[in-house]
Amino acid sequence: MTLKAAVISLGSKSSKWTIDALKKYIRTVDDLNIKDIEVTLSPKGLDVLYKGNPIEKYDCIYAKGSFRYAPLLRTITAIIGNHAYMPIKPEAFTIAHDKLLTQLVLQQNGIPTPKAFLSATPEAAKKILKNVNYPIIIKFPHGTQGKGVMFADSFASASSMLDALIALKQPFLIQEYVETGGTDIRAIVVGGKVVASMRRTAELGEKRANIHIGGKGEACTLDAHAKKIAVKAAEIIGAEICAVDILESVKGPLVIELNISPGLQGITKATKVDIAAKIARFLYKKTKEFSEKKGKAASSEIMREISALGPGKEIITALDFRGDRILLPEVVAKETKFTEKDELIIKVQKGKLSIKKFEIGKKK
Repeated sequence: MTLKAAVISLGSKSSKWTIDALKKYIRTVDDLNIKDIEVTLSPKGLDVLYKGNPIEKYDCIYAKGSFRYAPLLRTITAIIGNHAYMPIKPEAFTIAHDKLLTQLVLQQNGIPTPKAFLSATPEAAKKILKNVNYPIIIKFPHGTQGKGVMFADSFASASSMLDALIALKQPFLIQEYVETGGTDIRAIVVGGKVVASMRRTAELGEKRANIHIGGKGEACTLDAHAKKIAVKAAEIIGAEICAVDILESVKGPLVIELNISPGLQGITKATKVDIAAKIARFLYKKTKEFSEKKGKAASSEIMREISALGPGKEIITALDFRGDRILLPEVVAKETKFTEKDELIIKVQKGKLSIKKFEIGKKK
């Protein structure tokens, strides 16, 4: 089976690693920059374009990127997802890139998270600040790598932050602070399994443990309960490849964030696990299953058409062009009973192609 895949991303090192790993399983893996992708919506339908031209047909597309591209990623996945295997569902791009939605969806599905507060007005927010236990965390709904996360140890500091956010017309989420000694856990979930996990420790004087802002990582092993929570959190939002950030609290593991475009450098270095290779193997396996299922469905439909037509067996179907080769539908081989050992006579004319088995003693 000849497969073709693409990775749509911002061209990060992690994406390059994944592409290189995937090439060990799939011959053609294209590196597509999301900045060159656009979607055309017209009365005739929806089209995904790459550098101004219709995007090629792929068996697998792994799409990822920052929160700025969430609407585009969701749209691309919604359009192409029925024709190519994609490990992240459309709704995941909206949920995972919005901390408010993440908190809501996780809590609705029984995933433990820190207590959080939302308000409709500045006055209501001030009332919340007067009644919470300090310290607290104030977060922007959007942001990655620890950006947009603020720590307030008193009503005065929280109130000042709130005034600034209101002046800038920035939405925010108020969340209880869980004391963990400046540590958290990052688990990478691939295909319903935790394939690697590390404990991150913040720099002295810093509350955020993210590697990108100076945190240090070391390999750790999650217990069965924490693994189950991480896997379920990824599954809930529709992401088969996902990083799940967890706090180890006295109440047990609490999920604080989901990342569907995680960096692999820090956790690969800390755990010595080739995560890109595990992602590549998973993508190959799922793509193969998806293509076989799609092929069987197409063959069944063609067989129904052939049966309905009776003698003559003429059908109209699209061909699968792979470079300088044409893949004929599987049903054609079944109906003609061609095998790899057969010698075939191929006649080619402009706009016409005929193939028949060569048999000794019979006229051509």
